[in-house]
Amino acid sequence: MDFNGNKRVFNRLGPSVDNRNQKVCYHWRAGRCYKNPCPYLHRELPLPHQQQQQQQPPPMSNGAASSKRPLGFSEDQNLPRRNPNFNSSSSWGRVQGGGVGSRVVRKQEKVCNFWVNGKCHFGDGCKFLHSWSTGSCFSLLTKLEGHQKVVSGIALPSGSDKLYTGSTDETVRVWDCQSGQCTGVINMAGEVGYMLSEGPWIFVGLPNVIKAWNAQTATDLSLSGPVGQVYALVVGNDFLFAGTQDGTILAWKFNAATNCFEPAASLTGHTLAVVTLVVGGNRLYSGSMDHSIKVWSLETLQCIQTLTDHTSVVMSVLCWEQFLLSASLDKTIKVWVASDSGNLEVTYTHNEEHGVLTLCGMHDAEAKPVLLCSCNDNSIRVYDLPSFSERGKLFSKQEVRSIQIGPGGLFFTGDETGEVRVWTWLAEPTPTTTPSA
Repeated sequence: MDFNGNKRVFNRLGPSVDNRNQKVCYHWRAGRCYKNPCPYLHRELPLPHQQQQQQQPPPMSNGAASSKRPLGFSEDQNLPRRNPNFNSSSSWGRVQGGGVGSRVVRKQEKVCNFWVNGKCHFGDGCKFLHSWSTGSCFSLLTKLEGHQKVVSGIALPSGSDKLYTGSTDETVRVWDCQSGQCTGVINMAGEVGYMLSEGPWIFVGLPNVIKAWNAQTATDLSLSGPVGQVYALVVGNDFLFAGTQDGTILAWKFNAATNCFEPAASLTGHTLAVVTLVVGGNRLYSGSMDHSIKVWSLETLQCIQTLTDHTSVVMSVLCWEQFLLSASLDKTIKVWVASDSGNLEVTYTHNEEHGVLTLCGMHDAEAKPVLLCSCNDNSIRVYDLPSFSERGKLFSKQEVRSIQIGPGGLFFTGDETGEVRVWTWLAEPTPTTTPSA
């Protein structure tokens, strides 16, 4: 017979009364522990006051408990006191106050991977987010799935009830704005680098060519001239500008008589690919992989200033009122303003923890200016302007490369998984006041 069996079990589990040095099995709590035997407990530890009550002598015994303190408080002066700021991975983000009903879950600003896959067993007790956003000013309406790679462009032409999305999977998808269903897939025979809608026109940047479609007249044009991938498109002063892989910015002008776009100019100066363009006032601004921003006159199409304050790729440029905002992989957003001499100078630098991929400016449900800032940690920060106070965050499965404003408070985001999401702004709740008697 095995006379030492109980001893071995005792050595493995330890004393059954003092649980201070024992741990509850992480996998057992999640309902996924298959070890037998398991070195950790498959039961919850009693709360400190419950454990003390278990060790309390019977009321009628000679070793009666001291009546100087209420029951449930430890008499052991050598027990460590918990620091109120204590935080440990073993606490699962919860602060225990006096029972299960009073636990508070501290949420980390990271989406729960198990929740994404429909497998989180912790519910409201999970320390990670079970939501795609923080803040109460926006709501996710729906997801549009179909692209297999990065969503690199989103376009919503005026006068159309269709949404167009382009991807590096070499397709453009057409979505019905009423039903949210995909009504068509156009094979582009090349990666889509960017999409732009201007009036009824849709422009699609591809390797060595730009496709131009008119949603009202069904006109289909091809604009040749780019060398390599087209990464950026913008319209200004009746010109269509394209930023290309070889660092050149090409310009076309529309000829209404011939119903075509005619080559107008080639702007050179960048040494690497031009990845972002914006028009503001009478200026064209271009950001490049060469870490610089160039300022061009729309009248002469000549470069009038080069900005070199960024230390990495300038991913996005944006005009807001009299300011130019620029975002870079150097983890900064810079705000530029014209000095007395007319040259742009940095007036403010906002620092992020991660590289910045794209900027989008819009107004919220109360017409307040806000900045959407996509970072390479799979999140979009939402800031008030000009204060840069954070309103909330949007989260995605992978990096968001495209943000597009829609009508009626809608906006669209496209990420590297190929998913397009439709969001809407919500009016901020107004505080209710109790009328005085």
